[in-house]
Amino acid sequence: MARRTKEEAEITRQQILDSAERVFAAKGVARSTMADIAADAGVSRGAIYWHFTSKTDVFHAMFNRQHDANKVVCAAARNSAETDPLGQMRSILTHFLCKVVHDPQQRRVSEILHHKCELAGDQEDLRQHLQATGDEIDQDIALSLHNAVQRGQLPADLDLRRAAIAMHAYIHGLIDNWLLRPDSYPLEREAEHLVDALLDMLRNSPALRQPAQHSPCRPAPSAP
Repeated sequence: MARRTKEEAEITRQQILDSAERVFAAKGVARSTMADIAADAGVSRGAIYWHFTSKTDVFHAMFNRQHDANKVVCAAARNSAETDPLGQMRSILTHFLCKVVHDPQQRRVSEILHHKCELAGDQEDLRQHLQATGDEIDQDIALSLHNAVQRGQLPADLDLRRAAIAMHAYIHGLIDNWLLRPDSYPLEREAEHLVDALLDMLRNSPALRQPAQHSPCRPAPSAP
């Protein structure tokens, strides 16, 4: 009986998070209330507060659910034993761009993060949460790039931090732009080409290289 109760509680929790996604996507995070989420989920406000302490807590849980699922997909490129980390990165990035188009949950969460989430006033906790997650993503990208360098798939002098920042901003910008103008081009058909353009930049851009380490100039030997 206790196990069944625990399973039922988890079902209700996931139901609340599904409703939060729909409400946040429709009204924006700032304009949404716990009562709105409860109404969409068909539960009492007390049921929501049994699982979550506040709307911010609901947002964190909603975001983490999607982030954790995506992080699992990225694990292969971060694995130092992976023999083709760059190929894994290509597949992962293409997968995520297509997922924004075809997966309703991924699209809702992306829409909330990019266009329905105000980060001012009493939403400062959300800003800090997203900042911390952004730092984590940069670190994971840098680790994946390091593995590709170690396998000889990227230049040995690649500036990992700068390349991670550029890669993160590139993918983030593609998603942001497409969500705002989804009829402007077919993202799912362009995904592979756009990712390949990014990987070409990592391979070839001098701006993503570490500065050359020159040895100090030595004085010319004096004439005998």
